[in-house]
Amino acid sequence: MNDRPAGGGGIGRAGVSARPVRTGAGITASTAVRYALVPVPKLSLAAVALRSGLHPDLIRRFVALGLVDAERDSAGRLVFDPTAPAVLARVQRLRTGLCLNYASIGLVLDLLDRISVLEAALRRAGTRSETPPWT
Repeated sequence: MNDRPAGGGGIGRAGVSARPVRTGAGITASTAVRYALVPVPKLSLAAVALRSGLHPDLIRRFVALGLVDAERDSAGRLVFDPTAPAVLARVQRLRTGLCLNYASIGLVLDLLDRISVLEAALRRAGTRSETPPWT
């Protein structure tokens, strides 16, 4: 699983660049890199807040905690990948379903990403477990 948008996990330069987009969670050294051929439209903070139903200040806090990746445009405003509302919905599900605080949700998301990478590696290797995956 990689609901979080691809990238380094922080606020960086905005705009379309030749920056590689990682296709995994970045755990292994052999992570595939692909380059975007067309510019990916970015969402503004207001658009993400409207689509997710969350207050913009809460979204800014999620960015500060590293739960959602964002970049800054040339004017200094936050811009998000189109997958940001799905990531925010996942954070909210973890918050309400497991009664976790936001700091621990980052740890849970990281562990779920690592599990997904390991399960994908097992599928590629053809090794199957006797029990079905729990995720």
